[in-house]
Amino acid sequence: MCLAHKVLNILVEQNMKIARVIGMMATLATLALTLSPTAFAEDAGWYAGFNAGQSRASIDDARITSGLLGQGFTTSSISDDDSHFGFKIFGGYDFNRYFALEGGYFNLGQFGFTAHTVPAGSLRGDIKLQGANIDLLGKLPLGEKFSLFARAGLNYAKAKDSFSGTGAVAVINPSPEKSSANYKFGVGAEYDFTPSFGMRVEAERYRIDDAVGNKGDIDLFSVGLVFRFGRTEPPPVVASAPVAAPVAAPAPPPPPPPPPPPPPKRIKVTFSADSLFDFAKDTVRPAGKQALDAFAAQLKGAQFDVITVTGYTDRIGSQAYNMNLSTRRAEAVKSYLVEIAGIPANKITARGADGSEPVTKPDECPGQKRTAKLIACLQPDRRVDVEVVGTELQAVPTN
Repeated sequence: MCLAHKVLNILVEQNMKIARVIGMMATLATLALTLSPTAFAEDAGWYAGFNAGQSRASIDDARITSGLLGQGFTTSSISDDDSHFGFKIFGGYDFNRYFALEGGYFNLGQFGFTAHTVPAGSLRGDIKLQGANIDLLGKLPLGEKFSLFARAGLNYAKAKDSFSGTGAVAVINPSPEKSSANYKFGVGAEYDFTPSFGMRVEAERYRIDDAVGNKGDIDLFSVGLVFRFGRTEPPPVVASAPVAAPVAAPAPPPPPPPPPPPPPKRIKVTFSADSLFDFAKDTVRPAGKQALDAFAAQLKGAQFDVITVTGYTDRIGSQAYNMNLSTRRAEAVKSYLVEIAGIPANKITARGADGSEPVTKPDECPGQKRTAKLIACLQPDRRVDVEVVGTELQAVPTN
């Protein structure tokens, strides 16, 4: 029998069962399936990335010593190589802000030991580990840019062992290999610098079978980058630049001031959000473009100073989500009027007002649970108001 088969145990045995990992994965899947269809539509898309850091193993020197003693050798000293450089390359798909599926390639590096014996000799053992994995990720957003996450999944690792002996120690099988599937899990945090680019910090544990019948765990502590595809920043709000007042030379006393100009007029045009956008979306529909085109055509004959676009949502959903959606919708209408109608960007502003200013009365649409009846009842609350301020607004419809 190979001496190394009796003495090598690179990794410490763990009590965690595969059933706990399967249970964690089932919990994450259940949480994702309970989210609303609107939540599933947000932040979905593909991503890829790369992590690198330090991998660590616990080498059981006591079992190595016991194995050598069983073969008639006394161990005089053992030196361990229990940490190495590790990395992984991964890709995945975000179903929403809370749930993703991820897979990739990992390389955990090389670990080993050297045991010196009496009678004089030594035993050297090494293991190299690499493979592929697939994980479920459950994420907890803590703001727009920062989130925590936990992962659980399966890894398929190839273990390549190498043994050599000197002096009185002999090795029968110097290069055993084995590939096997096991569980893995981990935790981490992510910070997104932009919607397309972020950084991760992770701690993961890989369950591994070596090539001589032992099981254990390798821990990988790493830092990496994440690149998301098809994510863009919302259009910025363009504010009018302040104009510096010229330095005037001394002048003679001014003539009597002319009569004050007439006060500016204010005209508000309200568009139903359901006519401009699909439910919970911020892309202008073709029918919405026609309505905005007609409004822009009538606006060309008016003298105006400023246009304010305000987006409103209904009360369904969180305040943060509604504020974000109403702002994006207002920005979409502004962008369309600037790009298609040629309205100067410094004469139009956009803002979101979430669901805090409803048109419907509190007793008209009872209930809090999202239903088709409640959504239809709250339709007047989902709107976009366009307010035009100027002196000659006869050409603008008051709607």
